[in-house]
Amino acid sequence: MSAERRLRVIASQAAAGTSSEQCVLPVGEHMMPAVGFGTWKVEKQSAAQLVEDAIRMGYRHIDCACDYGNEVEVGRGLSQSLRAGLCTRQELWITSKLWNTYHRPEHVRAACERTLQDLGLEYLDLYLIHFPISLKFVPFEVRYPPEWIHDPLSEKPQMQLEDVDIVQTWRAMESLVEAGLVRCIGVANFSMQLLHHLCSVSRIRPQVNQIELHPFLAQEQLVRFCQSMGLAVIAFSPLGAGSYVSLDMASADESILQHPLILELAEKYGKTAAQIILRWGLDRGYAVIPKSSRPERQAENLRISDLALAPEEVAAVAALNRNRRFNDPGVFCQEWGAFCPIFA
Repeated sequence: MSAERRLRVIASQAAAGTSSEQCVLPVGEHMMPAVGFGTWKVEKQSAAQLVEDAIRMGYRHIDCACDYGNEVEVGRGLSQSLRAGLCTRQELWITSKLWNTYHRPEHVRAACERTLQDLGLEYLDLYLIHFPISLKFVPFEVRYPPEWIHDPLSEKPQMQLEDVDIVQTWRAMESLVEAGLVRCIGVANFSMQLLHHLCSVSRIRPQVNQIELHPFLAQEQLVRFCQSMGLAVIAFSPLGAGSYVSLDMASADESILQHPLILELAEKYGKTAAQIILRWGLDRGYAVIPKSSRPERQAENLRISDLALAPEEVAAVAALNRNRRFNDPGVFCQEWGAFCPIFA
């Protein structure tokens, strides 16, 4: 589907008053809910209830990852929701991600099966290569999730990069589709060059690129490229700096939620700043996966179907771009003895 048609799908749904969780984007032959619930940094003790609450509110797209360390608890929330009859499995869109230590082809299926076991599912709707960074394998029984540092107990804890051809990893991802373990496959944090390479050699082309996207990192060229290649785009951290302040990866004064233009649009439309930014993402033709641990914020993030920004307003928000990337391995990996400028 072309980028223009993607925009028409979302705009027509908004005009019809369709609820946000039912606004969809095509991913291959399937339809993905355009507003999802992100589970990064969701604490284990609250994850099950938060996921159940999100589904009860209307979320049908739940974004997970091995590296988040909470898939068992997220799985409990999914099971509770299904047992309570809040929805059917077929109505849900569940995404997870292959971690960096499992890039060798012989580890890909085992990693996917571990995620399925933890989530209590028979299949994933979408499985992504989390980063184009391959790390030395860490067995499940040694540490799970293994995170970035190879051996945290060593005298000098650091990352250990591994030489793995990303095409071989992708071949193993394709086999997951053929085995019925996942319906769609894609990538996250991939550049145009890597995407073009994978598309040129794949049997099953990447169907999604999940990337950091917010008004301070608009990534217009990459979004345009993905959509021109038929890839759906999912925006992580769509509200910008908030999730990174506590990690010392952003400062509080970098909040897009306080920008005068966003506040002006919020007042004009009778919405919150967060709702304006999320709608901006939908109006650009991609999915958004905000995360909140507060039920009122979860509900608020869904209530954007009755809003559509004017084209000039979409352009004005995009013009706030500062190329400010908060989640950059080229920066934070240096703390662990590795330089990974994947966006250079």
